[in-house]
Amino acid sequence: MSQDTRSFPKITDEGLDDLRRRIGVKIGDTAEPWCYEATRDNIRHYSHGIGDDNPLWCDPAYAAKTEHGGIIALPSFLFSTSRIVSGYVGGLPGVHAMWSGADWTWHKNVRRNDEISTEAYLKDLKLHDTRFAGRAVQQTYHVDFFNQQGDKVAEADSWCFRTERDHAREQGTKYSDVRAREPHRYTDEELATAFQLYRDEEVRGATPRYWEDVKEGQDLPVMFKGPMTVTGFIAYAQGWGGLYIRANKLAWKQIDAHPGLGIKNRYGIPDCPERVHWEEEFALEVGAPGAYDYGPERTSWLTHQLTNWMGDSGFLHQASCKIRRHNPQGDMLFIRAKVAKKYIENGKHYVLIEQEAKNQGDELSILGSGVVQLPSRAA
Repeated sequence: MSQDTRSFPKITDEGLDDLRRRIGVKIGDTAEPWCYEATRDNIRHYSHGIGDDNPLWCDPAYAAKTEHGGIIALPSFLFSTSRIVSGYVGGLPGVHAMWSGADWTWHKNVRRNDEISTEAYLKDLKLHDTRFAGRAVQQTYHVDFFNQQGDKVAEADSWCFRTERDHAREQGTKYSDVRAREPHRYTDEELATAFQLYRDEEVRGATPRYWEDVKEGQDLPVMFKGPMTVTGFIAYAQGWGGLYIRANKLAWKQIDAHPGLGIKNRYGIPDCPERVHWEEEFALEVGAPGAYDYGPERTSWLTHQLTNWMGDSGFLHQASCKIRRHNPQGDMLFIRAKVAKKYIENGKHYVLIEQEAKNQGDELSILGSGVVQLPSRAA
């Protein structure tokens, strides 16, 4: 079925009423997580999926010599332990869902081989009118994360926008200019300039960054991600697990249980909506500018910048992100950050950092912030 004739389900008042009845109701085990345990390999696969080679997550010999005594999981690893926090939404079958942001709070490090369990519920629904797809529903979930001792290691609110694919394709104006222009072909000189940021990327590591040495207004090193490729998106999915990526019998079982997930491809085969991240034709059909990156992936890039900067002795306490546009194939992303505030609370020394990421065309991709706890010389 071509994009000219295909019609997708709509957002209906009945569907919204059904969702409202779910607010505050604990969600059962509807979606098996990709990772139950923070094993060495699971941590490494997630870390490498976002391009993070910090030895505190990846090198047991290095990690054993740190104050942690062994490998710990990077904060964003918890995306792989809950499909709910990653965008597995209920209700409105067949209506497109775009993961769009999250507010995280971490309480404890996740250590190697910790077993993670979660509790989740639908927290809120809000109606919006968007440039991308007209009428949209912001669907927010709350998820708590626990280790095998029952300690709450983290909690998060994450949200998706549910949008009508037909409207986004036919009337959405946000990406009309992107779809109209020819893809940019980078010169070797342009790539060399960008790749120099990879060459210069600093992982603070074992050298403590003391709270007293941080100045309000100081810049963090620019974090570079890209250029975006489908290969890169798949590398992230390998560590994160995806929402609906299944094969053969398991793919059939999923679509048989949830028919709204099965959107026919050009061969007439029902396939998952997640293929917007690797199938250009389908991404254009739903109004996107092309196959594009994952929302949790981009959030993890923001926290990667913070963990690189804070070093092994720092602790990422909070992080927030708000996604503003897709990053399609070919995009580069430059994440800039600044120390906004230093403060002491309950005897702990914190730094508030504000982040902003733009693409190679200076278009805003994502806004973020983080609260980092640092060691103090006084303490």
